[in-house]
Order: sequence, then structure tokens, then C-alpha cells
Amino acid sequence: MAKRAVIAIDIQNDYFPGGKWPLVGADAAADQAAKLLAGARKAGDLVVHVRHEFPSTEAPFFVPGTEGVETHAKVKPLAGEPVVVKNEVNSFLKTNLKQVLDDNGIEELVICGSMSHMCVDAATRAALDFGYPVTVIHDACATHDQEFNGATVPAAQTHTAFMAALGFAGAAMKATDEHLAG
Repeated sequence: MAKRAVIAIDIQNDYFPGGKWPLVGADAAADQAAKLLAGARKAGDLVVHVRHEFPSTEAPFFVPGTEGVETHAKVKPLAGEPVVVKNEVNSFLKTNLKQVLDDNGIEELVICGSMSHMCVDAATRAALDFGYPVTVIHDACATHDQEFNGATVPAAQTHTAFMAALGFAGAAMKATDEHLAG
């Protein structure tokens, strides 16, 4: 069996109710992510946490040094689990994520987190470009409504469209329970 890592992307306080940029379904997605991380830990998989920080205190959310930038309590890193801090949408860009994976002999990735249409999309596509087999745990991801050309695209439709596109790009798509069942 390939050596696997689960990457939890940007499950941070500002994305939850009361935060500066709340997502639709953030709590439900974090509940699924917590189950996923517990299963990964039990299986001996590497768990990697990615946390976004904007480089400026003028940022609309994820401001360094604030409670909003911290990983949500439902998925807090355990001692020894790598935390990769990024300033870009792509978790691999200008970070040590690839080095962490290489140092641990990782051959396969499982991705969850936020936002479906931004950082989950970018990390999944980058991982596929690096040649990793990737599984996205679709019910452990969240996003928010989008607007384009005067029309509002509900979060559920945004999420569905991006999961469909990532599946088309080559990522496997699974629900948490399906993935944990093997």
C-alpha cells in the first residue's frame, strides 16, 4: 500500500460562524474532516495541516496574530503533525509542503478543507501536476456563495461544480465514510 498523507487545508476560525469570512457548511465539513483525521491517525497516515496567513494586517481575514487565523478546534494539529503556513492560494507555492511530503516518503494524497473553489482546487491540481494520486473528500470541504456578472451562484452549486471539475481532472472523489470504509 502506498504511503499516504491527509492534507487539511485552511480549516481556520475566520471561516466559521462569527469569523470574518464564514463559509456555508463550515461546521458540517469540519465535523467530517475531524472524522477523516481521526481515521488517518489510526491508520498511521501522515496528517499535514495547511494554514493561510495573509502577509498584511490590512487583510480582510486570516490576519496574522489573530484568533481568526488559528486552526479550528475541531481539527487542531496534534503534537508532531506538520503545519504548513502559506500566503498564496496554492498550498505548494512558496511553502515547504512538497519537502514535508518527500521527507516522509508520501506517495498518495487525501485532501480536505476550504475553500472548495480556491485553495482545495489549487492544491489538488498542483498535487496532480506533481504526479500524486489524489482523493478529495468532498463532504469535508466548504465554500461560500459566489457572484458573477450580477448572478449569485449558491455555495452548494459552486462546490458541486468544482468537485466535478477536479474529478474530471483526475482526482478521486469520495465522501468521508466511503473513504474510511476503505
